Amino acid sequence: MNQVFLLFLLFFLCQVLYAVGKKPNILFIYTDDQSTRTVGCYEDAFDFVETPHIDALAASGVRFARAYIGSWCMPSRATMLTGHHQHGVESMRMDGKYPGSLYDPEKCPFWPAVFRKHGYVTAQIGKWHTGVDGGFGRDWDYQIIWNRPKYVDNSPNYYHDQLTEFNGGKPQLVKGYTTDNYTKWAVEFIKGKGRDDVKPWYLWLCYGAVHGPFTPAERHKGKYRKVNVPLPEDVYPPRPGKPAYVRKMEHWQPKNGEPVEKKVRDLGPVAMRDIPGRPLRDWIKQYHEGVMAIDEGVGQVLKALKESGQDENTLIVFTSDQGFGWGQHGFKSKVGPYHATVGAPLIIRPPAAKAAKTAGRVVKEPVSGVDLPPTFFSQAGLPLPWEMHGEDLSPLLEIPEAKRLSPAMLVHTAKTYGSATSIIPNVNDPKLYHGPGVPWYVMLAGGRFKYVRNLIEGETEELYDLEQDPQELKNLALIGDFKKTLDQYRQMAIKELKRTKAPFVGNLPRPSTLR
Repeated sequence: MNQVFLLFLLFFLCQVLYAVGKKPNILFIYTDDQSTRTVGCYEDAFDFVETPHIDALAASGVRFARAYIGSWCMPSRATMLTGHHQHGVESMRMDGKYPGSLYDPEKCPFWPAVFRKHGYVTAQIGKWHTGVDGGFGRDWDYQIIWNRPKYVDNSPNYYHDQLTEFNGGKPQLVKGYTTDNYTKWAVEFIKGKGRDDVKPWYLWLCYGAVHGPFTPAERHKGKYRKVNVPLPEDVYPPRPGKPAYVRKMEHWQPKNGEPVEKKVRDLGPVAMRDIPGRPLRDWIKQYHEGVMAIDEGVGQVLKALKESGQDENTLIVFTSDQGFGWGQHGFKSKVGPYHATVGAPLIIRPPAAKAAKTAGRVVKEPVSGVDLPPTFFSQAGLPLPWEMHGEDLSPLLEIPEAKRLSPAMLVHTAKTYGSATSIIPNVNDPKLYHGPGVPWYVMLAGGRFKYVRNLIEGETEELYDLEQDPQELKNLALIGDFKKTLDQYRQMAIKELKRTKAPFVGNLPRPSTLR
């Protein structure tokens, strides 16, 4: 009997040691254009928002109040694949008709290939928007993607009828609501399809929702029809203190006391064409209804983890490429350097076996998209394959009192990457601008304040108190009492640009607020 007991104890200890030493799976859920306002557990969420599954994930993990993942689709994803800000992503470029794009994998390696070499099964499902080369067989062991840059004529089809590549094969036209399709394929992978059960895995699940045209699933259309939607304070000009392009922003006009959409421009293949006369409130309701299928998808993949017995050893990350502004500062877009336009939800739940100490924690210090790749490497117990721009967030996930060590930075350089950012276009060059006329900028947040330097000669800098003015309405850079703070944050931004070897750091235009 004693021998049997000892054998059982030895077996049990071996199993424990194996579980402790086993590398964690990583489930990285990545949505599109999703604001923090759409997630119920966030302070700025509307009171009608229903996201029970994402909220439950936040309750079991760590929620980041201010996450600046990127400024728009393509560079955000390039950052996720390299660990670099846009100015460090060499050879990436727009090419041909939008959203066509290219990169040289020798000059621009993607880190999932490194995970493969260290025994991980790497998978990507959903939207691909980073060059026509999806990287199957080099970066990914398993891949089901809608390759937007490759199939330009199909690129508006965010929600139906997508040309889809399965493991690098010829594209197949897939019917059905895309959010549901991606969820189904992710659940299949989690339950074992396309992978070795013995190996740890990394899955990047990239939803196309809630990008324009912001189409909800049929079952969710009209769900928020009767809700009351509060409107932002500065839908209309003049927006004093803001840079010139924001002061002139006019996507909305009053009609019968309500803001309605103006005809401003045709955005072409991104499928977000203006609908003149449509009320802003109706757009907001539709946008939020589009998130409901994402929340259901999150619930399904989390259920699959638990049912397959993998929840205890899986790191879960939920975020978006950036947010989206609906009326705030006059916007109807992303790209701008404000929380309303780029602030994204970010929730990280450590493997369930380790999550108890920090469950429900809210981190108020700002974080950047560049922080996620080094965090993945740290969690997987792997060395970084090259120098990355971000900070490992693991201490914030494991130690309740841990603080972020460095400020968070976001650099927007329109559609230019790597060494091509060495020369900042002049004020009359279209290459200086992106989206609704947003120029190149550097944004840095740390402590109470956020700083923005618009890279136009003679333009104002911006400084906001995130505690006293979370809507970023009052530009403190124009107030003399804050000159010392402005100088401090300006120097912090320059220091970060130098640290990350920004090619344009020696060519920064002089702002009007630098005296």
